[in-house]
Amino acid sequence: MTFEVIPSVDLKDGRCVRLYQGDYQRETVFSDDPVAMAVKWESLGAPRLHVIDLDGAASGKLRHLPLIMEIASKLKIPVQVGGGIRHMPAIKELIEAKVQRVILGTVAVEEPGLVKDACRMYGESIVVSIDARASQTDPGQGSPASGHVAVHGWRKDTPKLALDLVREMTALGARRFIYTDIIRDGTLTQPNFVAIAELVSQTERPIIASGGIRRLEDLRRLGAIGVEGAIIGRALYTGDIDLKQAVAAFGKDSA
Repeated sequence: MTFEVIPSVDLKDGRCVRLYQGDYQRETVFSDDPVAMAVKWESLGAPRLHVIDLDGAASGKLRHLPLIMEIASKLKIPVQVGGGIRHMPAIKELIEAKVQRVILGTVAVEEPGLVKDACRMYGESIVVSIDARASQTDPGQGSPASGHVAVHGWRKDTPKLALDLVREMTALGARRFIYTDIIRDGTLTQPNFVAIAELVSQTERPIIASGGIRRLEDLRRLGAIGVEGAIIGRALYTGDIDLKQAVAAFGKDSA
């Protein structure tokens, strides 16, 4: 099985930024040229690029489509895109722009029928994002470690359990998931291994992990848990993880 090390380019106001725990008021700008940043990650061996339209996630409509299209056209590696994609025409537009995977989050909770239609029409090109505030209590006490899902750019909490959403979306045809622990995201405090392992154990669908990754050891542990790959943001921009080294160490057959 190949473990993918996937760099993230998060777009806000036309710049490449990172948020702390998804808080739009706590951003760090890492580049004024997201296209150049995307090209850099490709040159260092990234097998895939993860692009999120943060303004789109907050507003419910893609805000950086021209920029996303430029990134996709400049790269030879596949690109996956999320953030504010809540209508079929937007999905179609991204697919036609050579985006390999379209990530759906809020609509998985609010309009599951749309996800079903998208999966039927586009198959492997649809990925469901499970963005949750993981439980801070002992999962042994009956509270799932993977927590409750948040939507609308992580600004609205829901009573929907991450585990339940995975099961529901699988039944509707979803073939791949991204799980993000919002509390860990952008913090460099290490991933929530317990929550990720819980989800992996409950589905046969591939899961990509995100949130809190800070060092190569985290990638090793995630690979051992059985995730398909890991999305890395802040740790790459701060230099805590060297992408070329990470791809060399983990971006290969691990079986």
